[in-house]
Amino acid sequence: MAWLEFVAAYVVFLLSHSLPVRPPLRPLLQARLGEVGFTLVYSALSLAGLAWLIGAAARAPYWPLWDRAPWQTHVPLAIMGGVCLILAFSIARPNPFSFGGARNDLFDPQRPGLVRWSRHPLLLALALWATAHVVPNGDLAHVILFGTFAAFAALGGRLIDRRKRREMGADWQRLRSAVADAPLLPRRVSGGMIARLVAGGVLYAALLWAHPVLFGVSPLP
Repeated sequence: MAWLEFVAAYVVFLLSHSLPVRPPLRPLLQARLGEVGFTLVYSALSLAGLAWLIGAAARAPYWPLWDRAPWQTHVPLAIMGGVCLILAFSIARPNPFSFGGARNDLFDPQRPGLVRWSRHPLLLALALWATAHVVPNGDLAHVILFGTFAAFAALGGRLIDRRKRREMGADWQRLRSAVADAPLLPRRVSGGMIARLVAGGVLYAALLWAHPVLFGVSPLP
């Protein structure tokens, strides 16, 4: 039964992510809920599905694929610091190349931020999160769980590139070339950058504190 729950949670999670964003369902939901309401409901549904999926993976039969070693615990601890910084510096930032961008009309290719390093920073954060968590979770259910997320992040970037190139036309390549010519690092540190740096640190600390409450496992050695 535990495997059935894991499969059911996976199916619900995939459907909850794919169906609401496809026509004709998305325009219908946006008309009923509004743009902000749709985003809030979709986000809540996604988080609920993710919580169920993670819980179902923990309750699935334990089939070890490799032995647990003490050093493996330090891998997500180290990588998640970078993940939190990527999230802090990319959420609510203009990014016409990917999903989740805010105020994309204000995007400045000469000051692209993390887009200079990756067109899809949120997918990069997802890939790092998933890959880091595979290392200390060497049982079948968790390898399927985190491995699928890592593969989705890698494939998702290509799919979004294809869609954005079609939607943006010649602007896609023009903006990409302009971003490639931008400096790798900003010329000056602004107050907004410091605030996002602090936000990343706060997020990391909050995840360390909440991890045992949310997932029943301490991330610390």
